Amino acid sequence: MNNVLIGVSGGIAAYKVCEVVSSLAKSSIAVKVILTKSAAEFVTPLTFATLSRQPAYTDADFWQPSNGRPLHIELAEWADVFLLAPVTANTLAKLAYGMADNLLTNTVLASSCPILLAPAMNTTMWQQPSVQDNWHRTLQDPRYTAIAPADGILACDAVGTGRMAEPALILGYLESFLFTQGKQDLQGKTVLVNAGGTREFIDSVRFIGNPSTGKQGIAIAQAALHRGAKVTLVTAANTQLFHSNLKVIRVQTAAEMHAAMLEVFPLADITIAAAAVGDVRSQLQSTSKLPKSELPLNLALEYIPDIVADLSTRKCKDQIVVGFAAQTGTKMEVFAAAQDKLQRKGLDAIAANTVNTMQTGFGTETNQATFIDKNGRTQSTPLCSKLELGHRLFDFLLDNKSNPKQ
Repeated sequence: MNNVLIGVSGGIAAYKVCEVVSSLAKSSIAVKVILTKSAAEFVTPLTFATLSRQPAYTDADFWQPSNGRPLHIELAEWADVFLLAPVTANTLAKLAYGMADNLLTNTVLASSCPILLAPAMNTTMWQQPSVQDNWHRTLQDPRYTAIAPADGILACDAVGTGRMAEPALILGYLESFLFTQGKQDLQGKTVLVNAGGTREFIDSVRFIGNPSTGKQGIAIAQAALHRGAKVTLVTAANTQLFHSNLKVIRVQTAAEMHAAMLEVFPLADITIAAAAVGDVRSQLQSTSKLPKSELPLNLALEYIPDIVADLSTRKCKDQIVVGFAAQTGTKMEVFAAAQDKLQRKGLDAIAANTVNTMQTGFGTETNQATFIDKNGRTQSTPLCSKLELGHRLFDFLLDNKSNPKQ
């Protein structure tokens, strides 16, 4: 079982942490919570204890021995990942200078696991030079990873930067860090990902499309960000993914996606084509809605140029281009189709996945794939979340056997 330790400081955003704790506990992840004295003014220890099915600790517990050992040592050694949320200006200042005057900060100094920081405070407070200095000073320690505050309306009615990241975003980081233990092996790399199903319009309201939701491509971009990469996501799907190292280019048609990919591709170290790009489009493309009587019963179609095959012909020797083969049929049929695409399109690797099952089809939360590289090496994943599959794909690509330049 994975162990997540959460440190809560005294801010109104502490209420959001309740959802994080509850979600982790429901996922069979062991979670324990430490509250500062101020945090207990916003959410009671009883609330966190109930949600986590574990005791919630405060400074009143600091001097009570746990199994004959100091509590902060026990908690520090227990944790696989340590989340601090919300991080207030006061707690941030203590982290920046290694201060330890309560149970939370003592546990931070006694721990050796990766630490995620999710600040929350008033915009003017966040923008103070002293707070920014403390923020950047803290992040110089490689153990700390930022889940930066977002823009929006704050509890004090101010509008600006300072909102704590939403629970779903925090949970994504925790899932990543439990899998990778916080490694940043894509630091300095640029990753290009496409996602979603393109729409090929017949008129202004009718189109040829597919059921892709873009979840897998977005999860791959998320995994790359969590491993330290600079990422461009070209997406035909909606996404709420935000990050300082993320550029999102929104498109609808295959032609728009192709143009966007070509623009970014020369700077990409790794390109992963996870989008469900259309194969054909209508020769008829009206800019206004056609009356039903004017719609042709025999629609003339034309093939759409293959984006990933085109990118593969343009790559330099140090670039990696990866495709996806979303197939139906038996495992053997899916594997054979993926091998054919790998060779025919000149790819470095491909992910073969079956889309005609309840757990691995379009729109699912889980996926399973077999990775194949150009040297014939293969690796199958278990059924897992799409974020985990993204991490497993990067593990496969970064393996020295398939990528000697790493």
